[in-house]
Amino acid sequence: MNQDQIWHAIDTQRTGLTALLDTLSDEEWRRPSLCEGWTVRDVAAHLTQQQLGPGAAFSMMRHWRGSLERTIQDAACRRAAELTTAQIVAGIRGTVGSRRHNFGVTSLETLIDILVHSQDIAVPLGRPFDLPTDAAAVATTRTLSMRWPPPLPSARKLAGFRLVATDTTWSHGAGPEVRAPIGALLLLGCGRMTALPQLSGDGAADLTARLTAVPPRAASRPPER
Repeated sequence: MNQDQIWHAIDTQRTGLTALLDTLSDEEWRRPSLCEGWTVRDVAAHLTQQQLGPGAAFSMMRHWRGSLERTIQDAACRRAAELTTAQIVAGIRGTVGSRRHNFGVTSLETLIDILVHSQDIAVPLGRPFDLPTDAAAVATTRTLSMRWPPPLPSARKLAGFRLVATDTTWSHGAGPEVRAPIGALLLLGCGRMTALPQLSGDGAADLTARLTAVPPRAASRPPER
């Protein structure tokens, strides 16, 4: 995909997501998303923060929470508390047609964000929201091959398997074969284990075991009181 096609895909997803958000009840806005610890409202608020320049990015870092992931979550939660539901939807809709992206990343990270976060919202609500296969393939390739921003731990765990999409011409890696729709492979690369039941192939069981294994430190930690 060239830049025009990437931004067209981003705009299409943003437009479709705002249409979905317009239909949600207050209770649905409060429900947990696929992002652990994030509500649907938090994820939607995060999607209004996709055009941060250097000043805004450094301002967010002043609220450092020990890791980039927790700092981004903190910023999203604060944003969710500041804006009304209508303002959140309008904020996302207002980015349609713009080619600005966050400081320090590329349009590909913007594409990954809208594709994955739309599923973070739609899947737990049981709301069908299809991903375009060509855009999902580009996003999955980027997720599995990026060096900066640093690759996600979940993406690193997919190494050593040959991943094959069942709904488009796409494959990646070498090793035991794991087959799934390209959207499911994208979600797994971004740590969304809800896609695991869609895996098939000789390597599916081993990949599932790898992705769901409890780290030794976590397994040995005494339960919290």
